[in-house]
Amino acid sequence: MKKFNMWKYSLLIISTLTYSSEIYTVDDLILKAMQNSPDIQITSSEYKASKSRTDVASSSYLPKFDLHLSASSNDSIDDNLILGTLSLNQLIYDFGKTAANVDSFKYESNSFYMDNEEKISDKKRDVKIAYYDILKTMALIKVHKENVKLNKSQLYRSQKYFQAGIKTKIDISDAKVELIKAKFELEKAKYDLKLAYTSLDRVVGFKDVESDYTVYSEELDLKNICSLIKDYTLNLKDSISYAYENRYELKKYIFALKSAKAKSRLANSDYYPTLYANADYTKEQVNIPNSSTLEDIWYASLNLDWNLYYGGATKASTNEKRILINISQAELQNSKLSIKKEATEAYINFYKTKDSIKLSGALLKLSNEKFNQAKKRYEHDLSDYIELQQSRQGYIDAMVSLVLHYYHYYQAIAYLDNAIGK
Repeated sequence: MKKFNMWKYSLLIISTLTYSSEIYTVDDLILKAMQNSPDIQITSSEYKASKSRTDVASSSYLPKFDLHLSASSNDSIDDNLILGTLSLNQLIYDFGKTAANVDSFKYESNSFYMDNEEKISDKKRDVKIAYYDILKTMALIKVHKENVKLNKSQLYRSQKYFQAGIKTKIDISDAKVELIKAKFELEKAKYDLKLAYTSLDRVVGFKDVESDYTVYSEELDLKNICSLIKDYTLNLKDSISYAYENRYELKKYIFALKSAKAKSRLANSDYYPTLYANADYTKEQVNIPNSSTLEDIWYASLNLDWNLYYGGATKASTNEKRILINISQAELQNSKLSIKKEATEAYINFYKTKDSIKLSGALLKLSNEKFNQAKKRYEHDLSDYIELQQSRQGYIDAMVSLVLHYYHYYQAIAYLDNAIGK
């Protein structure tokens, strides 16, 4: 019974050690990034602040109430004075000044919103890139482990051949050198994996000194990789059109242009008057010995304020706003050109990587065949160790190339999706 309990306890320890770290998929990491990333929090706060500025501007449409109370006394004549005033001010018409001011803040707020959405889109892309960098490095570690295994096997055979008098001692030395090189590449890949996790921590926003997690990965079947590769869902023309309709960066500049036009209308409105109503109610009580006076005073007015001349400031401001409109229009066109370039480059890089996978797959197959042939030729003393080593290295290089292009393919999808606003 004690042995059984000890066995269960050992299983519990093993299970705890195995599942102590969390395993995150790429979608899990994106959600974490949305929660943790300071840059997302900054743009989100900027958008919220811009909404508050819009609310402040909109308040100009509503009436303004002011209450004023005062009390005073005079000891020389032993009297007290209490005064209360309630004032109402209501805008009636200002030739579009308030409307233009509200519009400028509203469009500016929309621009901040689009900027925040663009940052979120960029964050999703960056998380995917960092995620696939880790998967790529994991796969390369397996390739380098295979390389170490092949070199160990070759060193063993070289030693046996030398003992049998079939091969020379130089083959043993060459095998040892190649084994050390393979181990060096393996150790380098392990450090690269740590660096890849560090980059992912930065992108996602993990602040702990040591993050106890791993990314989800599936076993990579190099022989069947090409069957997983597909064309992009859109052609180049449709991709660019999609980008023009959906890129948040472009929408940001569209709203920035609308805000500039609203500010121009606001500047032009300074040429016109402002009409508003004002009403005051005052209640005054004076306490004098043996006497008390209570008096109500009502006052209402219709007011017109018109700035007839302000030293040319209105004209200068109007000209400035026209220039800002031209700048915003130029920025919008420049953004379109940049988006077209980004979408086109991302689309071309996608198919460049896709085609490279097919070629790398064919190269791996032929390199494997060549390596097997070289091993047989070496065993039958038909070739030297250099030929065997070159064919083995060619086989390993082909595996590395296929792994790199395979994960670059998924990174190319992330770049293309981001470039067109998917």
